[in-house]
Amino acid sequence: MQGKLIVIEGTDGSGKATQAKMLLHALEARGLSCREIDFPRYGNPFAEPANLYLHGALGSRPGDVNAYAASTLFAVDRFASYKEDWGAFYESGGIIVANRYTTSNAVHQSSKLPAAERPEYVEWLFSFEYGRLGLPKPDLVVYLDMPTEVSRQMRRLREEVTGSQADIHEQDDSYQRQCREAAAEIARRYNWQVIACASDTTVRTPEDIHAQVLSIVADILA
Repeated sequence: MQGKLIVIEGTDGSGKATQAKMLLHALEARGLSCREIDFPRYGNPFAEPANLYLHGALGSRPGDVNAYAASTLFAVDRFASYKEDWGAFYESGGIIVANRYTTSNAVHQSSKLPAAERPEYVEWLFSFEYGRLGLPKPDLVVYLDMPTEVSRQMRRLREEVTGSQADIHEQDDSYQRQCREAAAEIARRYNWQVIACASDTTVRTPEDIHAQVLSIVADILA
């Protein structure tokens, strides 16, 4: 017996955390047994290698650590979280809503590579985590697509409100554009459900996006 794994993925600043929480609450309101997970798990020792990378300890730019090495740092945290936290719940039939997952590495790390090398990397990544490490493969990936310029504005607003500091991924606008380009390719190849979060510079409301997320999720829970 196993549950369902629903991943909310997206551009930095696209509202992944908001949509994951809204989805969780909607599922709970329907009486479904569900939990939310979030990566990386800042503060957990198993997430520290990824945290150090994101905050510049291994280089001040994303490309200072190659795609395969960086992916391994994040995989440690995901494997540990499954073993010590949510694996038993999932295996007993629970629904997991993930704010980022292996799919984040697929987007962020493949963007470091030439376009011709990205498919091989993504296949390696999924084989490594879903095959070798035994982590669950998502039943559904919902990708929130936000134009890079709008995403930058949303991140700046978040930093002002929360007092948080942008990591090396978020600070690099060129890198963010490459990530969005890579995500479009991966979404087509792996049948991710893409939601456009803005039209030109007009950002859709969280409630409007949530309604679309719910309609997509309903298909796999039917």
